[in-house]
Amino acid sequence: MPSRRVGYNIRDWLSIPNRYTYFQDCFMNYSASNHPDLDWSQIRETIKLLTVSVAQVEGSIKDGDESVNELASTFTLMVDDMQKIQEFLARVAPDEANSAALGYCESMQDKINQAIVAFQFYDRMQQCLQHVSNNLKGLSEIIDTPHRLYNPMEWHKFQESIRSRYTMESEKVMFDAIHQGKSIEEALQLFAQANRQGSPDEIELF
Repeated sequence: MPSRRVGYNIRDWLSIPNRYTYFQDCFMNYSASNHPDLDWSQIRETIKLLTVSVAQVEGSIKDGDESVNELASTFTLMVDDMQKIQEFLARVAPDEANSAALGYCESMQDKINQAIVAFQFYDRMQQCLQHVSNNLKGLSEIIDTPHRLYNPMEWHKFQESIRSRYTMESEKVMFDAIHQGKSIEEALQLFAQANRQGSPDEIELF
């Protein structure tokens, strides 16, 4: 088998058994940290870890979506059934048991409606996770692009694009705190404080 070099001739190439697998081995597979060689790169290892993190976040979002959608669908069916029971009881001659049953139905409907409203906060968590995923992807792209990696303005633009996607002031407070050199604990305290000071109406759900 010829040595790993680009300059071999076509006869050499055609004589290689499984030459496409050989090509992939030469040019597509990179040195790994457990078997490093001269091709090993800490930047590439960083990108791999970022990619793993993105995959984990995206997987969690997908699993969460499926679970919440199923729960929301179940609650909707429960509300429909409860309304049918109420309609049936309304047609029955009123008595003490009938009134009690109607009261339980109304109470159950209220609880179900509260649960459905609570599910809306999952959207907020999903939005945060999607931001994390997008940020990790963007970070991976910068690290993998030398002219961006060593350009402070590219990092500034990337940071500003991250901040601009936040919809809550508390998120921007936490972002600014981290970039001012504060610890994670300090940033989280400022985040919680900003949430307490903000009105519930300021929380944006989608």
